[in-house]
This record gives sequence, C-alpha cells and structure tokens, in this order.
Amino acid sequence: MSDDMHGFKWMPGEENVVLHPGLKEIYIDNTKISYIDGDKGRLYYRGYSIETLVENSTFEEVVFLLIHGHLPSRYELFTIKDTLRNERDLPDRVLMILKSFPRETTRIEILRTIISALALFDPDDYDYSTEANIRKGLRIIAKIPTIMAYSHRIKSNLPIIEPDPELSHAGNFYYMVTGNRPDKEIEKAFDKALILQSEHGSNASSFAARVTVSTLSDIYSAVVSAIGALRGPLHGGANERVILMLKEIGEPEKTEEFIMEKLNKHERIMGFGHRIYKTRDPRADIYEVMANYYCEKTGNQKLIEISKKMCEVMMRERKLSPNVDFYSASFSYAIGLPILLFTPLFAASRSAGWVAQTLEQLENNVLIRPLMRYQGDIDRKYRPLDDR
Repeated sequence: MSDDMHGFKWMPGEENVVLHPGLKEIYIDNTKISYIDGDKGRLYYRGYSIETLVENSTFEEVVFLLIHGHLPSRYELFTIKDTLRNERDLPDRVLMILKSFPRETTRIEILRTIISALALFDPDDYDYSTEANIRKGLRIIAKIPTIMAYSHRIKSNLPIIEPDPELSHAGNFYYMVTGNRPDKEIEKAFDKALILQSEHGSNASSFAARVTVSTLSDIYSAVVSAIGALRGPLHGGANERVILMLKEIGEPEKTEEFIMEKLNKHERIMGFGHRIYKTRDPRADIYEVMANYYCEKTGNQKLIEISKKMCEVMMRERKLSPNVDFYSASFSYAIGLPILLFTPLFAASRSAGWVAQTLEQLENNVLIRPLMRYQGDIDRKYRPLDDR
C-alpha cells in the first residue's frame, strides 16, 4: 500500500456481510419456465420432463410451451410453425453487413452483431408491448439459423442456401448449414438436440438477458447480452473443445495417459461436472444414446470408445459425470455439423429460453441491481500531477 493510502476498514454496516461469489445458490426471483432438480438429475420445462418432450415434442412446440406456458392446440402449433417459417429471411442490407465481416471473425461474433443490426429493421422495434415482444422474439428464433448458416457458408467460400419453407425448423437449419436435405431420422435427431438445450434456468446467458431487459431495454439488446455471455469459454464453446480433445487423443488406448497428464497439471477437462447437477446431467444421458447411434452409423466408433474411457477415468479420479457438452460434441460431429458452429448452435437452441425468460422478467419487472462490498480505501489524499 502506498504512503498516500489510509488503512483499510470495512464500511459501516458491511462488516458482517456474507458474500456469494458468482451468486452461487442465490435465488433472485420466482420462475415458471424451468426447474432443475440437481440432486436427482432431472430437468423440466413448464412442468414437463425433458425426457417426455424429447420423445414426443418438436422444437416449434417447445418454443410455444416455453413462451406461453402450455402446449399448443393444433391451430396454435400451425400458427407458430407458420410464423417461424415466414420469418427466416434476412433483410438485404443485413445480408450485406454479414458479407462484410473479416474472414477471421468467429461465427458467434457474427451472430451477436447481426442480431443487433436486425433490431434496426424490425417493424416492432419501438413497440414494447407483450404482443410485440413475442413477435420480436419469434423473429430472433427464426433468423438465428439463417445467420449461422449464411455466415458459415460465406466464410467457407460456399454458396449460401436460402431457407426452404417445406422443411421444419430443425430440418431447414440442417439443410442450410450442410447443403444436405436431412432424412426423417436426422431431422428428428437434430430436433431433439434443439429441444435439449433450449432452456436451463438462470444460466449465465439467460441471467445476462434478464439483467439487460430489467432496465426496460429491448428484447434484441437482451439477446445480444446473452450471446455475449455465451461467447465466454466458461459458458459456451465447451463442446467445441471436447471434440477437438477427442480428435487429439485419437486412439482409445491413449485416453487414460492423456487425461491423467492433464489432471496432474491441474488442467480442466471440458465436458465434465456441473454447478447444479450433483448426479447425472439428464441431457447428457439422452445425448449419449444419440451420439452412440450416429457415431456407429457414420464410422466414428473411436469417438465413443474414447468418450467411454474418459468417463471411466473422470469418475474414478474426480467423481465427475459428463455434462450436456460432452456427448453433444460427438453427436454434432457425427451428423456432419461444422465444429466452428458448435457454440452458435447452442445459441440457436437456447434462444427459445432467452425469449421466454425476458418475457417473464418483464411480467413483474424489478431492476436487477445487486450490491458489492467495498474493499478499497476511503478519503485518499489527492496529489497534484507534479507531485506523483
């Protein structure tokens, strides 16, 4: 401490404050959107188990469920499918912006910036009613796959593929990215993947969206905040690093040596453990089945063999189970999705949850403004520049 600082002491009233770094185990509000039972390893969207929805529902239906709180009628499902289908296109001037980015720009940076630009072209931009916010939210959900597909194909020197109104949300997404029309099996599997990651409580990106919209900012700004949080490696991008790690290991017999070397160096092994789940991540269980099937089908059996060995070592050494990022990596790779799109793919799925959470925040809004305990000095003497 320099000689112009006074001795430190807590501010009056803050001596016995209990800190909660990372807001761990702090409840900030009530929600009806999703429930995570971390002790039992269960996940529910609006009261429906994730297993039930993955088995029986579609992404479009889950979007409606998350936003409105109930499963859609036949007419409501037709309407939301029609809305999402009709809102896929990008304005010409936004497409020009997308084409102008430097080649080294990451896909998630492109997504963040284009979502911000889209706000300027939204016909409801300055309408903050609930109805307008729902319309804007659905436009965002509909356009994210188009942004991702266009950005990937432009940066890969491939011709862009325009949305196909005959395909479902998942089927069209897959088609625009890969250039291959999915068969019913692939379409359903990709649809399941979108459902699995569409909502997960007060995670970092959803919380960022809530903080932003709690200021009564617009829904586009909230989603941009969410994408900004997702860009961080502690939240998004883990599945991309998982697949790169699996490919680096290469052979099942090299797995244990690789993992032990990392652990001995106190390096983090991506794809394991979760702050909320104390047992298994239920999404990982579903992804494991899909990853096993498609890796076997596409000749990527080694990925699964390495994955199983990794799980054995991590459970033995750290008592950690795989999380959603672990098996989603092998699944996404096996069905032909580009590795550089793994993180933006998460955004395409989670956009449904972001929209639902911003709408819920606005229902009974209170500005989110936590406190921080000051740990600095008070009444420091100001020195003129010539005396420093």
